[in-house]
Amino acid sequence: MQASTSAFVLVAFVGEGVGAVAVAGCLSTTNTGQISVDSVATPGSLTGALPVDVDRIAADPTAIPGPIMRTTPETVVVELETRELVAEVEPGVTFTYMTFDNQIPGPFIRTRVGDTVDLTVTNHPDNSMPHNIDLHSVRGPGGGAEDTMVMPGETKRITFKVTYPGLFVYHCAVPNLDYHISAGMFGAILVEPEEGLPPVDHEFYLGQHELYTTGETGEQGHHEFDFEAMAREDATYVLINGEKYAIGPQGYNDMQMTVGETARVYFAVGGPNLLSSFHPIGSVWDEVYPQGAIGSDPHRFVQTTPVLPGSAVIAILSAPVPGPIKLVDHALSRVARKGCLAAIDVQGEEDPEIYDPEPAQG
Repeated sequence: MQASTSAFVLVAFVGEGVGAVAVAGCLSTTNTGQISVDSVATPGSLTGALPVDVDRIAADPTAIPGPIMRTTPETVVVELETRELVAEVEPGVTFTYMTFDNQIPGPFIRTRVGDTVDLTVTNHPDNSMPHNIDLHSVRGPGGGAEDTMVMPGETKRITFKVTYPGLFVYHCAVPNLDYHISAGMFGAILVEPEEGLPPVDHEFYLGQHELYTTGETGEQGHHEFDFEAMAREDATYVLINGEKYAIGPQGYNDMQMTVGETARVYFAVGGPNLLSSFHPIGSVWDEVYPQGAIGSDPHRFVQTTPVLPGSAVIAILSAPVPGPIKLVDHALSRVARKGCLAAIDVQGEEDPEIYDPEPAQG
């Protein structure tokens, strides 16, 4: 791992009851002590962009396990490694991300109601900070956070049973969890109902979060984390899959469909602070399961669905005509100025009865 030459945090281990404030149900300080993090970078004092540890931090939205076809519960083995990595937010702009398995969002975990998850979390020895995981699908202390706190070089293992269906966020939940989530430590776990999910032609997985940095949006150089900006909720970037405009024909053209096909989109919002108004430009959500509540009846033909920080949505769309379907947060300054856009590349024959870009003169 390429070490940063400009120290941007001071990590101090202090006694319990001192330092960062614990968030009930999302983290633990039992037997670990508190962790305080203070910014020592000065806004506007960027150094040059750093060499990157990975060329791509954005998770491939198609790299998810396939639908579960079995009819009985099993044990699902999940191994996650936490990594702190320098990568580009956009060309010429670097940032030190925190990740599960080198990607944002973290790996998509797929289970079925009744399954037992055998989860191992390893903190890479090159890391500088402790990490853990809180899964919103877990009935247990801190969603698993209490028993997965790992220092650099450590590994912890837990098991848990998934007892209710839905799409749920997971995230790092140390004290200063907002910093770790903003830097990229979140993902989603799907718990399918016992009867499974209806078939679709494609499934895509995306995650939104915001970065708070000492630079301006688009300013060249290495951006350090800005804790004061985070406290103000004044984000430098609002991103889908960790990079500005990463997913689509303008970047990694992973999401592709053909006219007449359907897609199920799994969308998680790590936050840590901003709600997303999730909207498909050039289409509509044919079905929406708010809060990822797949056990409830869907909403139908929804233009924009709110997704709270620390929550998720399952949304289904169809593609009757060609052209990009742009997936955005409809707080549109985040799209135009801060990078919040992904796109599905839809190819195929036009259907002028549905949309005619060049109607004949009548």
